[in-house]
Amino acid sequence: MSHHHKNTSRRTFIKLSGAGVAGLPFLSLAAPFSGYGKPEETGLEVHLFSKHLQFLNYTEMSEAAAEMGFDGLDLTVRPKGHVLPERANDDLPKAVEAMKKHGLKPHLMTTNVKDPHNEMERSLLETASAQGFKHYRMGWLKYDGHRSIPEQLVEFSRLFGELESLNAHLSLKGAYQNHAGIHVGAPIWDTYEIIKNLKSGYLGAQYDIRHAVVEGGASWELGLRLIKDRIHTIAIKDFKWGKVNGAWQPVNTPLGEGMVDFDRYFSLLKKYGIRVPVSLHLEYDLGGAEHGARQITIDRKTVFSRMKNDLDFIKTTWSKATSD
Repeated sequence: MSHHHKNTSRRTFIKLSGAGVAGLPFLSLAAPFSGYGKPEETGLEVHLFSKHLQFLNYTEMSEAAAEMGFDGLDLTVRPKGHVLPERANDDLPKAVEAMKKHGLKPHLMTTNVKDPHNEMERSLLETASAQGFKHYRMGWLKYDGHRSIPEQLVEFSRLFGELESLNAHLSLKGAYQNHAGIHVGAPIWDTYEIIKNLKSGYLGAQYDIRHAVVEGGASWELGLRLIKDRIHTIAIKDFKWGKVNGAWQPVNTPLGEGMVDFDRYFSLLKKYGIRVPVSLHLEYDLGGAEHGARQITIDRKTVFSRMKNDLDFIKTTWSKATSD
């Protein structure tokens, strides 16, 4: 009952605050409604990956995410993102303001940052830090096929060490995502090698269960166990193997319809005491929104209802999972 009631209140509140000047007196009411879907109830703080709302402006995206019951947005701040890196000084504060106005936490962002010596990347992190962001996802690294992997791991470790110092200085945590394929970090074990000697805790992993299961069908639990103390954020999505034009490949699905064993995964997260912000990704068909399209080919209500379904799946499955 209370969930439904709070949802209704939130909808009413959004209508009121959207009423322009007339709505201003109601803005102070934002706080009472921000309790919906908060960690006390769900145990998980879920942020929506803003890549999937790039057909909306900052106000619209914030309104939609709040209405659906998300705690925040994982904002894309990268080329073709919601905020373009070269415009971060002007646009990041605007995005943050819109999110805060709708009771969303502006704590997570996804970037292409990987070089502490790059002027634009440094400047972006400084702006994000000043705006109160707490986490950012880093850009991916690629292995050079002509050199040995161990020697490259040493180099990456040195690079990450320098980035970690900058992060610590800015009180902003960097997280490296495991992405299936021949990316650095896909097997998880290499990520651990790269970050295991970092001391300050300002550079860690964004653990992506979908990519982990693609690469570690039956052994992903070992990778999770190895890196569990260095997970800063979590990305959630699902997939199954399928034949596309005669070739086997991962096909993305709504949560619970694929091969990720969320009961087991959530049980392990509880067992290890991992309570970090979650970024929900939707990479299955959303009329282009799955790819970050600016124009989508299906009704936005359909997109929102699929997002809400995945969010509900996370909350329900999390509350059922046992930590034994």
